[in-house]
Amino acid sequence: MKHLALLLSLLLVTATTAQAACYADYKAKQDDPLRLHYGVAQINGACTTDNASVELSQRLSANGWHLLNVLSVFDDAGLAERKDSAGDYYLRY
Repeated sequence: MKHLALLLSLLLVTATTAQAACYADYKAKQDDPLRLHYGVAQINGACTTDNASVELSQRLSANGWHLLNVLSVFDDAGLAERKDSAGDYYLRY
């Protein structure tokens, strides 16, 4: 019985770790007039820059923005330090 409880605990920890939150910081622009912004967004699916680029391109273009680049992807640990820099674009898209 102790082995079963240990196994279930390990499975729960593994499942929780595998579904950790993913965020990306990025740069985007609008033309006419030129506007630039730095932002932070939560990413669904794979926590990769390629996946973040696809997701953010779609989200941003719906509001007239063009994704310039994804700077990095990170978990909850890197979120707070980027809040001030992102300003109004912190978790907006």
